[in-house]
Amino acid sequence: MHIGIDVGGTNTDAVLMAGTRTLAGVKHSTTGDVTSGIVQAIEELRAAHPFDGPDIDAVMIGTTHFINALVQASRLAPTAALRLGLPATRALPPLVDWPEALVEATHARSYLAHGGYEFDGRPISPLDPDELRAHAEDMKANGIRSVAVSSVFSPVNHDLEIQAAEIIGSVLGDGVAISLSHEIGRIGLLERENATIINAALRELASEIVDGLTSAVRAQGIEAPIFLSQNDGTLMDDEYVRRYPVATFASGPTNSMRGAAATSGLVDCAVIDVGGTTADIGLLINGFPRETANEVKVAGIRTNFRMPDVLSLGIGGGSIVDEETAEVGPASVGYRLTTDALVFGGSTLTATDIAVAAGRADIGDATKVAHLDPAFVDRVLQRIAERVSEAVDRMRTSPEPIAVVAVGGGSILLPDELPMFGTVHRPENYAVANAIGASIAQVGGEIDKVYAIEPGRRDETIAAVRSEAVDRAIAAGARPSTVSIIDFDEVPIPYLPGNATRIRAKAVGDLDMEA
Repeated sequence: MHIGIDVGGTNTDAVLMAGTRTLAGVKHSTTGDVTSGIVQAIEELRAAHPFDGPDIDAVMIGTTHFINALVQASRLAPTAALRLGLPATRALPPLVDWPEALVEATHARSYLAHGGYEFDGRPISPLDPDELRAHAEDMKANGIRSVAVSSVFSPVNHDLEIQAAEIIGSVLGDGVAISLSHEIGRIGLLERENATIINAALRELASEIVDGLTSAVRAQGIEAPIFLSQNDGTLMDDEYVRRYPVATFASGPTNSMRGAAATSGLVDCAVIDVGGTTADIGLLINGFPRETANEVKVAGIRTNFRMPDVLSLGIGGGSIVDEETAEVGPASVGYRLTTDALVFGGSTLTATDIAVAAGRADIGDATKVAHLDPAFVDRVLQRIAERVSEAVDRMRTSPEPIAVVAVGGGSILLPDELPMFGTVHRPENYAVANAIGASIAQVGGEIDKVYAIEPGRRDETIAAVRSEAVDRAIAAGARPSTVSIIDFDEVPIPYLPGNATRIRAKAVGDLDMEA
C-alpha cells in the first residue's frame, strides 16, 4: 500500500492506495502550518481503513509550501545571482525584471563575470578565478547564504558553471547552497537564470520543509520513503527536493489532472479541477498535462519551468459571492471555509453556500441558506458554468469535440451538462483526484538542448538524446523495464549556423520501489 497527499490552499486531501485501487480517501481542512494538517489527514485515513506503519511502501506528497513562500515573499534566504557571460549580456544584468519586494525579501545581490558559451559550445571568454573569488568575498561580507550560478548557453555546455561553483564554494564554505542553472531551467538565459535564483532563495526553506514533512510522516509510524510530486507529474525524492524546490511549484494542478486520467480512464480530455480557491482548466495528452510553450510568470517573475498549461479562474468552494451581481470570486475565504461560510455559522456568502442551497451538496446546516432566492442561486450557478465553459473553449486547440472531466471537491458547482461540451464526467473518488494523482505519479527524465547536427548524423544524434532521457529517468528511480519516451520535439533553428537544432525528449517510468 502507499499514501498520496495533496496540500491545497483550502483542503488537504489524502488517499490510501493498493496499486491503482483506492482503499480510502479523506479531505481535511488545510492548517495554517500545513504540516499538522497532513498528520490529521493520515490519522483519518487510518481510521477509515486501518493499517500499520510497515504496511506502507511509499508516501507521495504534493505541496504548496514553496510557491506560497515566494508569492508571500517570506522565509527566503539571502541570495546572490552570479552570471557568467562577460563581455556579453551586460545590458540586462541579473534580477533586472524582478519585483522590488522580492529583491528586498531575498537581500539579493547580482554579479557579472567572464565566461559563457555560444550556442555551439564555443567559449565567449575564459573563466577568471580571481574575479570569481573577489565576487565571493563580497557575497560573504554581505551575508549571502545561497548562490545562483548561470552561464550563457549552459544547457549546451555546463562545465563553466561547475567550475565557478567550486571556486565560490571554496570561499564561502560548506554552509552555502549553490544552484546551477543547467540543472534547473531550459534554453533562454533570463528565464533560466530567474528560475535558478528562485530555487536558490528557497533552498534553506526546502530543508526545513522536508524535515517537517518527514517528521510528520514518521510520527505516524511510517518509515517508507517520501516523495514529492513535480510540475510535470513525476516524482522526486526528499534529497532532490532539498536541491530543487522550484520543481514542486505546479504540482497541485498536475496531480489533479493525472488523478482525473487515472479515475476516468480517459487519457485525452479537458480537466476541470475545482478546489476551494480556484478552478484550474487544462488538457491531458496521452495521460499527462499539456505543457505550456510560453514563459511562465511566478510571483511576477519570468521563468521557463516545466509547467502544465493551465488556465486558472477564481472560482472555488470558498469563493465569495457578490449578492448584487451574482459574480463568484476571485476573493476566497480559503481554509476558513468551515468557519466563515453561512452553512457553517459564518457571515460570508460563498460558492459552497450556493451549492447547498441548490441541493448539490449536503454539508453544514442547510437551514442557514434557506433564505436565498432560488432565482439568484440559479443565476450564480449559470454564471459559473458559462465562465468555466469559456475557459475550456480557450484551452482547446481545435474545434473537434473533447471529453470533459470534473474533479475536486468544488466540482459540485458545475452542472451535469456544460455549455458547448455536453456531459461532464465525474469519476469515482473525484473529490480526492489530486491525492490519487500524487499517489500514482511516475519518475521522469528530460533533455532540452541545442545541438549542432553534422550532415548524415541526425538519426544518431536523436537516438543519443532519447537514450540520455531514458537514462535520466532510470537514475531518478524509474524501473528500467517501464521507461518510455512520452514527449519528443525537434525544432531547427534557421538563424543559427551549423544545422542548429533544439531537441527535447522526455521519458517516464514507474517508480522502482525496490531501488
